[in-house]
Amino acid sequence: MTLNKTTEYALTILGFMATRNENMYSAEYLHNQLNIPRRYLRRLLTDMSKHGFLKSTSGRNGGFVFDRDLKEISLAMIINTIEGSDAIFTCILGFSCCIVDKPCIMHDSWMEARSKMVDTLSNTTLADLKEKYQLDLIRNLKLL
Repeated sequence: MTLNKTTEYALTILGFMATRNENMYSAEYLHNQLNIPRRYLRRLLTDMSKHGFLKSTSGRNGGFVFDRDLKEISLAMIINTIEGSDAIFTCILGFSCCIVDKPCIMHDSWMEARSKMVDTLSNTTLADLKEKYQLDLIRNLKLL
């Protein structure tokens, strides 16, 4: 599965927001922290708001916050929203004609691996990422 740049950015933005303890994130702050082009970032934030991941507040102190509990947002949900539900089911070698009737040489092996990947993406939420990030921070502080 190859993810497009938009999905990469969406996962980066939502992962960043989930693992920090800020209440509100301005587009400018996210741009400065993540180095995502401003216009692309603003469009993506708007799209994620339309899909119910984020909500926006306008004005001087405005910005973006999560519109759902982090436990309700899986990585698969984000990928499916940006890429479409077929993205996870594409051929690992990128062949457009790899189907059950005409499988590529990796089809059967990929089916098993894909099943595990889909399970992992479906069962990993932004809350899980936040918990892991915080545990990693604690571990790193103890090493200092």
